[in-house]
Amino acid sequence: MQPKKIKVLIVDDSISIQKVLQEVIESDPGLEVVGAASDAFEAKQMVKDLSPDVITLDVEMPQVNGLRFLEVLMKIKPTPVVMISTLTKVNADTTLQALELGAIDYIAKPQLKQKEMFLRYSKMVIKKIRMAASCNISTGIDQQSANTAPFKAESFSANRVLAIGASTGGTEAINYLLSKLPSANFALLIVQHMPAGFTSTFASRLDRTTSFTVVEAQGGELVRPGVAYLAPGDFHMRVIRSNHQLYTEIFKAEKVSGHRPSVDVLFKSVADEIGRHAFATLLTGMGKDGARGLKKIKDAGGFTVVQDESSCVVYGMPRVAVELDAASVITPLNNINETFVEKLRLKPSQKTL
Repeated sequence: MQPKKIKVLIVDDSISIQKVLQEVIESDPGLEVVGAASDAFEAKQMVKDLSPDVITLDVEMPQVNGLRFLEVLMKIKPTPVVMISTLTKVNADTTLQALELGAIDYIAKPQLKQKEMFLRYSKMVIKKIRMAASCNISTGIDQQSANTAPFKAESFSANRVLAIGASTGGTEAINYLLSKLPSANFALLIVQHMPAGFTSTFASRLDRTTSFTVVEAQGGELVRPGVAYLAPGDFHMRVIRSNHQLYTEIFKAEKVSGHRPSVDVLFKSVADEIGRHAFATLLTGMGKDGARGLKKIKDAGGFTVVQDESSCVVYGMPRVAVELDAASVITPLNNINETFVEKLRLKPSQKTL
């Protein structure tokens, strides 16, 4: 018996882009384009008639834009959505809004004059559509009911560095986690898989919505409590110790675990420079980046938390970490903040920053 094909609906006002996407998607025998809509009204009817497994959605459409359509879709018929976006800084805010509204991921809009180049990326397009079809879209952050209020800053005898790694589904998970942690007690080092241009927008958003001062790391910054340092797109980030203090370092090198920035690069440096005083968490994401680095932190005596399967949008990176026995604790997203705060409360020690 042939396995059931994944049904994909393309929503884009450009007929040319529809055709390019259809060619790429249907190059995989397990995917089937069941329709192509040019506007939100046509798309709404096709969703009702065709019940697609995944929708690719353009942001800029006539009459009703993609964000409004996405907002309505997630209320009436939640469906995995992969946004089609021009990966530029100008469109970064719109794409982040789409992720906030429930989109699973985003892919680059094809450049029609560079069709052959786009086709070389077809493996990633297909991979993301397949991932979206199997993802858990019932883990909306608004359903994370526990610990609705952030912890208040407490007078601990130690502040800690918390390293965070995430990929698909991570933007909202990170925003949720930061909004609940007491900023006075933690310095944060964050790697979220994102292209260049997007990370500065993401940092600005986190800075607005959480009590942390969130910056896109430039390198050479003293790691301080209350500040979150986000690795810039297309650069690795690690920490180095000098004169008993920690500093960020940004550098270009080969991709690690298929990514730049790589969670593994950050976590390895945290294991080397902070060791048993380190805190780290690996959140939702596709692939395996961060799992080996998290294991290094645990083996060095650090405290490691992995987001559980039920609360992950994509249980990829966390699954590999669990298989490697890299987790001190496995827990839902809405309990991660309390897990770290309780650990700090129960085992106070000398300051590590």
